[in-house]
Amino acid sequence: MPTTAISPVDTQSALRFITCGSVDDGKSTLIGRMLIDSRSVLQDQLANVSKSGAADLALFTDGLSAEREQGITIDVAYRYFATPARKFIIGDAPGHEQYTRNMVTAASSAHAAVVLVDATKLNWQTDQAVELLPQTRRHTLLVNLLRVPNIIFAINKLDALENPEQAGTKGNAAKAFGKISGALHTFAQAAGIDVAAIVPISALLGYNVVHPNQNWCGYQGLSLLGLLEQLPVTAAETHLPFSFPVQSVEKFHSSSDTSQGRRVFWGRVATGTVQAGDTISILPGGQSAKVMQVLNHTRVPSRVAAGHGAGLVLDCEVDISRGDWILASSSGAKDFEPAQDINATVAWMDDEPLRPGRIYLALHGHRWIKAKIKRIVHSLDVNTLQEHEADHILPNAIGHIEVTLQEPIAALPYLTSRVLGSLILVDTASHKTSGALLLQ
Repeated sequence: MPTTAISPVDTQSALRFITCGSVDDGKSTLIGRMLIDSRSVLQDQLANVSKSGAADLALFTDGLSAEREQGITIDVAYRYFATPARKFIIGDAPGHEQYTRNMVTAASSAHAAVVLVDATKLNWQTDQAVELLPQTRRHTLLVNLLRVPNIIFAINKLDALENPEQAGTKGNAAKAFGKISGALHTFAQAAGIDVAAIVPISALLGYNVVHPNQNWCGYQGLSLLGLLEQLPVTAAETHLPFSFPVQSVEKFHSSSDTSQGRRVFWGRVATGTVQAGDTISILPGGQSAKVMQVLNHTRVPSRVAAGHGAGLVLDCEVDISRGDWILASSSGAKDFEPAQDINATVAWMDDEPLRPGRIYLALHGHRWIKAKIKRIVHSLDVNTLQEHEADHILPNAIGHIEVTLQEPIAALPYLTSRVLGSLILVDTASHKTSGALLLQ
């Protein structure tokens, strides 16, 4: 089956990707295999996860004691490794439905997602279309909603379908790969999802993980790692107007510092660029000022772009504290229109259903404000992809809601800005993360 051709790109930046999918699809095993075969594991690390002379690959990422005891992934585990072509940051997301919130957290900053599909769990031997597992569909929809730009399906455990001692099983892997690939293409097309590639793998044996196994299952493309080495990294949102969530405030007392007597507002530039002389406004205060100096992460005066840390020194004293936003102004007019009533797609992760009238704490950048659920517009059926009217949204479901905020925020649609277009809802009593909002 043909795969999507990926043109060579600049791979100087590290690629942050996650593995996701249903329970026991082999995500942790895949990462362990990738680390071993790319020679990114030290001998003492290998010895710590070896049992009876063989390495238990899943233990490279299942670091919590509860994960090792129960044989499941609970939290997101990050691992770092590099090949001669690129550096990587891997997030191993849990597959259990009740830990969907952890998967959403990992996907929100990912450049790519590898969605694993366990071939042994699917009925591919009939003439009917293969029915994908609900969690496979849910995770794929979520990473697409979260604007993860590159999605790769890895069909795992195909080696288990062929038994050399059992007559008639030769060719099962190729047949299963063809049928499951067709189902994934159909699902992705119906959901409007662009798929970078579909690759057959065996995480346990290492087929097509780091080194390609040409023509296995009829596949002639790159290995999974080869595909990841060529994926582009999401560009920083430098094309948008400048925005900056204030994380901390510092005052210099050194007489040798050019900003003495002035406060420095530190944070990470969310969108655009900032340099000395720019006119800015403050949200929610509404004051205006000019940027007198911009310090980079090494405290050197510099022009700073989105995605990098900065310290801003203004030309006058204004009331700014942690959580406020510093925004670009042009000719005295604000480039951002603050919004208080918002429409959003919600990925609901609380144990209790989402209902109208409830009040939550919303986090936008570093700013906490109260948010009231005004209306539930619809809920999405992850199996049929149909939207239907609803008066509540169940745990781990996706829907569309209307929210009223206590104060206006500098908002942009999520499709325009991943930073300005996203909020987190937190339960006011338990302080647990309840949902992720993606502004429309």
